Order: sequence, then C-alpha cells, then structure tokens
Amino acid sequence: MAETKEKSLSDEKPKPRVRPIVRLGIFLISHSFLVSVVCCTAGVLALFLLPVLAKNTYISENALMPGSASPMLSNQHVSDGNRLVKDLTNPNSKSSETGIESHKIIAQYMLDLGAEVSFHKFHPQMNQFHPLHFFSSPVSGKIQENYSCSSYGINTVGIIRAPRGDGKEAIVLVTPYNALKSGFGEALSLGIAYSVFSLLTQVTWLAKDIIWLVADSQYGEYAAVAAWLREYQTPKFSSLSTPNAEMCPDVNNLFELKGHSISGSKFSNSFRRAGTMAAALVLKVRDQNEQFEDTISIYAEASNGQMPNLDLINVVNYLAVHRQGLRVNVEKLWPLLNSSWLKSLGEIFESLAKVAKSLYPKWKFGIPATEYVEGTATLASSLYYQALGVPTGPHGAFRDYQVDAITLEISPKFSLDKVWRNDILLRGGRLIEGVIRSVNNLLEKFHQSFFLYLLTSPSKFVSVGVYMIAFALLIAPLPMVAASLYVDANSSSNCSKGDSSTPSAITDTDEHGIAIRSWRWLNSAKLVFIVHLWGAIVSLLPYFISQIPDCSPTTSFMIWVLLSILSLLTLNSVLASPLACAKATQEKEWALVKSVTISSVFIGLGLMSVINFATAEIGALLMVPMCLLARPLKLDVRAGTLRSFCRLICNLVLGHIAFPPAAFFLLKGMLDGFGNANVGDFWMWVESLWAWNSATYLFIGMVQLPCWVLCVSILFHTC
Repeated sequence: MAETKEKSLSDEKPKPRVRPIVRLGIFLISHSFLVSVVCCTAGVLALFLLPVLAKNTYISENALMPGSASPMLSNQHVSDGNRLVKDLTNPNSKSSETGIESHKIIAQYMLDLGAEVSFHKFHPQMNQFHPLHFFSSPVSGKIQENYSCSSYGINTVGIIRAPRGDGKEAIVLVTPYNALKSGFGEALSLGIAYSVFSLLTQVTWLAKDIIWLVADSQYGEYAAVAAWLREYQTPKFSSLSTPNAEMCPDVNNLFELKGHSISGSKFSNSFRRAGTMAAALVLKVRDQNEQFEDTISIYAEASNGQMPNLDLINVVNYLAVHRQGLRVNVEKLWPLLNSSWLKSLGEIFESLAKVAKSLYPKWKFGIPATEYVEGTATLASSLYYQALGVPTGPHGAFRDYQVDAITLEISPKFSLDKVWRNDILLRGGRLIEGVIRSVNNLLEKFHQSFFLYLLTSPSKFVSVGVYMIAFALLIAPLPMVAASLYVDANSSSNCSKGDSSTPSAITDTDEHGIAIRSWRWLNSAKLVFIVHLWGAIVSLLPYFISQIPDCSPTTSFMIWVLLSILSLLTLNSVLASPLACAKATQEKEWALVKSVTISSVFIGLGLMSVINFATAEIGALLMVPMCLLARPLKLDVRAGTLRSFCRLICNLVLGHIAFPPAAFFLLKGMLDGFGNANVGDFWMWVESLWAWNSATYLFIGMVQLPCWVLCVSILFHTC
C-alpha cells in the first residue's frame, strides 16, 4: 500500500508555476479601479509639476561657442543699414503699383556689396483641404486661375560665397517685406539684415555661404518663404504649370538695373542656389513700442508640433541677454497669469519645497509661486501651439525640410527716431552676427541637444523624458480596465448560463458558452469599427462642403453637422449597430463595447503621441476620464448611492466637455471671453487646421469624435 501511494504521488504532475509578471497582471486587472484612480491622479499631478521639474537650458554643442568672439559690427555698417532704410521709406520707392522700385533698390544694394543677386518670381497658391495631402507640404494648393501681372510675388535673394567654405553648406537670413504696404518696422528689419550682410562680405572667418532672402509678404510671409524653398529643394524643369512672366513688362523691367547689365555682373535671371541649409533665422521688427525695455520674442513652433533643435534657441537667448541686454520673450497664455487657483497651487508647491528643504537641505525642489504661475502659462502656450500643428511664423516652412529655424521679433522700447533707430540697428545686428558666427562654427547639423521639449521660460525647458511620464500615467489604466471589463462581462454571462446545481447542465452548456463568449466581442468590435468609419467620413465631408460657392462659416458648419448625423444614421441602419439590436439576455453588452472602445482609444493616443505629443496629451486629458467613467446612466439611477450619483454628474459634465465643438468654445471663452463665441468660429478653426495639414484635424475626426459617440451610446444604453 505504501509503495502504491508513493507511486501515485510520483505520477501526479506538478502544478505549473505562474510567472511573477502574470501574477502582477492579474493583480492589476483585478484592482483596475484603484489603479485607474491612482494613475490618473498621478498623471494630472505630474503635468502640474512640470514647471517645477523644468531644467535650466544649456549649450550642448561645444563648437557653437556663443559670445566667444567680440562683435565686429561697427557704426559704419549701421550707417549703411540706415541708408537702405531711408531709401525704402522714401515715397518715390513706392510709386509703382507693384512695388518693383523697392525690389530694385534692395537688389542694387546687394550688388554693391559684391553679392550674387537674383529674383524669384512666384504665384500665390490657394490652401485647399485635400485628404491625401496630410503630413506633406502644407502649401500644396493650386495656383489661382485668374492671375495678372500684379499678382506676382517677387523674392529678392542675395548670396555671399564663403571664402573658407566649399559651397556645401549655407545659413539663411529671412526678412519679410511687403513693398506695397510696408511699415517702418519692416524697413528697419531690412536695415539690420543689410548691416550684417555688409559685414559678412568683408570677414575672412566665414565657412558657410550666407543667403539673404527678402520675402515678398504681400500674400503672406509663410507663402513667400515656402515658394522659394520649394524651388530651392525641388527645382522644376518645366514652366508649363506656371503663368508666362514674359507677358508682364513690369516683371521684365526687374532685370534693367542701373549700372548693371545682366551679362556683366553678378545679377542673374536664373535661380541661384548655395549649399545645404544648416539653419535659418527670420528677422522682424515691430512698429509698436514696448513700455519697459527692448525685447525680442522667439517663435519656434512649426507644423505638427515640430520644434527646432534647442541649441539654436539657447544661442539666441544667451547672446540676447548676456551680450546685447535684450529681454527674451516666449509666448504665454495670458489669462493663466491672473488665475487665482493657479497661484494657490504654486503657493502649495512652494510650501512643500520649504518643508522638503528643511528635512534635507541638499534637495533643491520647488520654485516661487510667481515663477510657477509664469512657467505654467508658458508651458500651456507651448503645449497649445504645438498641439494646433500650425506654424507660428515663416520659420515653419524650413522645418518641413528638416532645417532648424526660428523667428525673431524685436520690439523696441521707445519710438524709432534717429538715436534709438541706430541703437536697434547696432544691437539687433550684433545679435544676428553672433548667431551666424556660432552656426558657422558647426561642422555638422544640429543634433546634440533636444528636438522634443516644452518651454517654461526662455531659459528653462522640460525634456521628453520628463513630460512623457504624465502622458504614460494617464493612459496606463486603459489596457487594464479594458481587460477587466472583458473578463467581467464574460464571467457574468457564464454565471447566467445553465443551472449550477446540475453538473450535466454545466457540461452541456460549457462548450457552447465558451464558443459564444469567445466571439461575443466581435459584435462590439463591429460597433467600434462602424463609428470609426463614420469618423473618417466626417473628416472627409469638409472637402466637399468647401466646394459650395458663397457659403458662410456658420452655414458650412450647419451643413457639416446635418450631413454627419445623416451619415451616422445611414451606417447604423445598413450595418446594424450592436447596441441598437442588443438582446435583453446579453447582459453587460455595454461592458464589451466599453472594453473595445478603450482599446481603440489607447491605440489612437499611442499613435498620436508619435506624430504630435502635445495633441495626444490634451486628448488624453479629455478622453481618458470620459472612457473610464462611462457607464449606463440607468444603472447609476437604480443604485441611488452617493458614489453612483457623483459618477452620473461626472459623466454628464465630461460628455459635454469632451465634445470637440464644446471643447473649442470652452477654450475660446477662457482665452477671449464667452461673449465673442460664434458657431462659425469652429468651422474657421477647423478650416485653418486642414489648410495647414495639421494631424490634429485627423485626430479630432477619427479618434476623439468616435470616442465621444461611443461613450455617449454607452451612457444611454438600455440595460
């Protein structure tokens, strides 16, 4: 008997050990509610902590060496720039209706310095929505059909060949200029650029070619720069698609410059090129005066949240503050500066920092409350403009070709009389000289510093390794809650099948029940697929609505809403929504729908974080709480508890806020006041997104809107 017992024990197979990672997964799924609360709270808290965790900027590339050499720009170069300003502001230079006289003056000044000069003629292009042009160049519209000679744009380009270079690299300096409606600020920006240009023709240390582009901004600053860049990067060998310039006598007169024949000088009718662009600076001067001190504003956001290398901003900030005594500004969301709750939050963080320092003196945590408020306003602005995906200046055209570029806008403190004009010319010119000298030292493209970052001030930033924590914490509960809902829905349906007191009943229904449960999620997946297909249709509708002539924004928006509703009803009737035809015996069908919805949202947010993190972060703040709290309202009404009542209120509030038009009007009201809101404003905002091929438009139409529809269908599900 003993031998038989030992043999039977030895024949028994040992139970397989569950791996620790599987145990952890089971634990997290079984406690998904607690995990969701902890992760979402930590994610929001981490987002508000970003201004506190911001680090001081620093120069990563040692070869830049900003400020290591004394500026060479002298008063003589300033006087040269002043002469150009006087000639451009002379009323005689604006006698022509096309502003050609101004272009001749600029070209003549460039030629006098020995630069290679050419004119680039372009036609304005109409930005039109096209669903297949996303993530491509945002100026892929078509040329205006009714064109005339006066509708030509003319860019003036001057090139200095570097004495120590091989012509393979170049630095671009851009000054937007509208010859027909130019202000004194635009003329002064040309004066600054010319003073630097005249200096660079004389130096011996120049190793990169210098391109000075005077962009004709009568059709927009971005359009002029983008047209020149298209020709520079992708030359056209046929002019069949462009109007014939020979029929325009004013354009032909451009080549008749006083004292210079085409064949005997460096003036050329053909398009001139230099080397690969290492960096680009766009220089502008504001006509309005600041009240306190001379400032320079930096604009860096490009299409789809792209940012230039942080070293370029660091060089400008260092030279402007420590060499020229200019105050550097970056954009802020000004309503947040007067926010009382934000100030209270900053005071809390400041108090916690004092307590932490008293416990451990070496721990440098926390910033003053006023600095926290200003940092949060700057961070929110950086997040907002990156999420829009619309360039904040003509520098965005360079980022489409992976060229690091920023826009610098100088705001003088006093009126631009003769004394202060010379001061701005000198300080602005020396700033541009220092930046060009630093970029000239580079042996390769910018790569050492960050490309993914958020600014909290001109001298502080949050890197991708820090701000991704908040996003990761926000979306972390989604897969766990989806798995928990799936398991819960299947287990509840399993308990309702058959009579547990009869073993034969369990045996008979088990195989059939497993087969049904394993495929029930396909009905929910079908619903989610239908709604996302509807979202794609809604995203394409504006392409056809925009073809309607003389249609106001309000009318276009109402047509869009009507067609969207009709298309949803049509898809629901043709493909049969699972929620609409759910049988009463299918308990917790809404849980499976919610599980698949959460899974699709998790995938959508993950993909969007790769394309534009700022859009994914804002989308997570709106969508994750709505997805996690979505539950049929009837169940909360039946429960009658305080918890269910609070969840019901939260669902109603989030259902209104997460609706894209409602979220837009709420944000617009916070920034500009609710009295200025108009129904057509949403159409105009969306129109600007698709005109610039912003990926945010696709995210709203194909991720956020379907998510909102699915969550609303769950709220009104008949259990």
